[in-house]
Amino acid sequence: MKIRDIVNRDIVNLTNCEHEPIHIPGSIQPHGFLIAVNEKGMIDYCSSNVLEHTGISHEQLLGRSLAAIFGNGSLMVQQFDMPAMTPATPFAVSFEGIGFSCFTHKNGQDFIAEFEPAESHPLELGELYNLNLQSINALQTADTLKKLCHNIAGQVRKLTGYDRVMIYRFDEQYNGEVFAESCEENLEPFLGLHYPHTDIPAQARQLYIRNLLRVIVDVAYTPVPIYTINDTPGKNLDLSMTALRSVSPIHIEYLQNMGVRATLTISLLHEGKLWGLVACHHYQSEKYLSAYTRVSAQLLGHLLTSQIKVREVAEEYELARKVTAALEKILNTAHAHDRNSFAAIVEQPEIVQLCQATGVAIVFGKQVYAAGKTPTGASIRDMARQVKPLSVQGAYHTNRLISDYAAAKNICDTASGLICHFMEGSEEDCIMWFRTETLEEVHWAGDPEKAIVKNEKGLSPRNSFERWREIIKCSSNPWARPELTAAATYANTLQKHVHLLFLSEEEFKYRQLSERLREANVELENINWISTHDLKEPLRKIQVFSSRILSREKEELSELVVNSLERMNESANRMQKLITDITSYSRLRHNRDLHLDVDLNEVLNDIRDDLQNELAEVEGTIDADPLPMIKGIRLLLTQLFLNLVRNSIKFRKKEIAPVIEIGYQSGQLYTQDETQTKFHKITVTDNGIGFDNQHKENVFKVFTRLHNQDDYAGSGIGLALCKQVVHIHGGYIDVDGRPGEGASFSLYFPM
Repeated sequence: MKIRDIVNRDIVNLTNCEHEPIHIPGSIQPHGFLIAVNEKGMIDYCSSNVLEHTGISHEQLLGRSLAAIFGNGSLMVQQFDMPAMTPATPFAVSFEGIGFSCFTHKNGQDFIAEFEPAESHPLELGELYNLNLQSINALQTADTLKKLCHNIAGQVRKLTGYDRVMIYRFDEQYNGEVFAESCEENLEPFLGLHYPHTDIPAQARQLYIRNLLRVIVDVAYTPVPIYTINDTPGKNLDLSMTALRSVSPIHIEYLQNMGVRATLTISLLHEGKLWGLVACHHYQSEKYLSAYTRVSAQLLGHLLTSQIKVREVAEEYELARKVTAALEKILNTAHAHDRNSFAAIVEQPEIVQLCQATGVAIVFGKQVYAAGKTPTGASIRDMARQVKPLSVQGAYHTNRLISDYAAAKNICDTASGLICHFMEGSEEDCIMWFRTETLEEVHWAGDPEKAIVKNEKGLSPRNSFERWREIIKCSSNPWARPELTAAATYANTLQKHVHLLFLSEEEFKYRQLSERLREANVELENINWISTHDLKEPLRKIQVFSSRILSREKEELSELVVNSLERMNESANRMQKLITDITSYSRLRHNRDLHLDVDLNEVLNDIRDDLQNELAEVEGTIDADPLPMIKGIRLLLTQLFLNLVRNSIKFRKKEIAPVIEIGYQSGQLYTQDETQTKFHKITVTDNGIGFDNQHKENVFKVFTRLHNQDDYAGSGIGLALCKQVVHIHGGYIDVDGRPGEGASFSLYFPM
């Protein structure tokens, strides 16, 4: 049986530490020993220091079964048979007659057991009771999260005896701050110091999430190699969940540079993320904590994390109360629905109190309404355009605007922090709250820009932890959650105000338009009255006098005068016909007759009688299919077909007798506005001169003519009347022209 160690001998430095496989160092710390058993129950891994603790070498243990070492009914074997194992409270076990505290867990197919010498003076029941009592008192007497952290730091130091205990809190970038501290009086306090995120690499943070407790008994320890049976290439053991796992040499050098000799670290998880750490430091000597004491310290860490949310909510409560009071007052203030209301809105003192802001602005249309400390209107507009693409569902906020908007460097005194909510349907309309610059003095434990130094050894962790002061400019106080919530609530209310404003403006425009239409209708009525009465009378007199002159004096008048009188008479006749058509068209708008059953066959017979002489003069004929009975107004329907037939007669070919065909189809579909309805379809087709279909939209317009007045007389209203009649009956009219061949009018009446 060949045996080899699994020590990771890759050279680690600061150029590759971000990728260092710290979970598989292949070695452990020497204050305990480790064995790992495979799925067959055979010891597959063993640390070399097992000989020092038990008198049995790793060569003697590797390849043997767990039952052969501890016995079939032992607690160790029972632990191994559990379906799922996680690190838990240690249990006592005897190995070759020597007592140990044992931690067990399963990682993949490997069952890992860690052994530490049994405690000579374990915590007694009375001590445990007093510890719990003090912890409860620490919880009850702390009304803020900061006080609670200070109390917990003191309790952990009292329990463990470390020289310094710090509650270390991370920001969003994982830079750390010493949030609370308890230390020996002779030590320089670290409270308030900041540490760059490079002090704890990403893979180390991941291990802190998986393994909540980490102890280093002596920074100057010599790593103990782990051995295994050499039966698989690349064979290794994941030590992520072990307490004995050896430490990265980079981290050892970092601690040595700080002058630390021993450490204990407890992870503080909140909502699944690494909120912070309980970091314990000892300086003058190594420090070993028994397994039970470590577990007790970890319980204090759990107590703290269980209260983080409660304390944060409590601290937010007073702020939320003030913000809510301001919000309620604003919401209960009524404003007129006009554009002047925005000036009144921003002038309310509660509008800035809403977010504890220093200025507010509303961008609406071409105006910027601002109050308090704000940038210029041009800067506000430019800012809105720049942050719009960065908004999420129309909302944006930051306490360091310069990070997203370079021009903010010139307006830090008025707009270092920003909340912005955009109005729906607009690229620039929005409401903004501003915060002025708050100069922040941050004390770092050493220059954060020199977290890595270069010396004769190459790249190394920094060795200077002297206070280094940094002044952070162009930043404001962060926006609290109640402030952001209140801003969003009011922005929604403002959106409703804008909608009502638009509705009010549209209503005003509608009222103005209605008034203009009413005035126009009155004028049209006056024109209609004048057309019906005042204009017809002079025309009749012109016609009467011209006719008398022609009948009595024609023989004595020159040919030129006669011709002029005849043309004057014809013009008067055309004008009278035009007035009659205008009057008819106007009357259609006011028609309120009831729709009754109308037999279109009877209507067509009446038209044949009326046009008998006109048809005879041009030798014209009307061929018609049997037509349906429809709901309508007989007088208007008669006018409709009369105009269409006369239109065919008027626009006939001079050398060909007009033939007018009237066809009928039942249940024809007509598509209008993406809906299809069944109609009576009646077509009026002629063999006249026709027209180009590019003019088909114009033939139904009032006074529109496609031909010269001298060639084809008419007022240009006939087909417009036809369209109006069909529309009154709830139908549609269409036309298809064929130059030189004729035209076909299609009438659709509801079935």
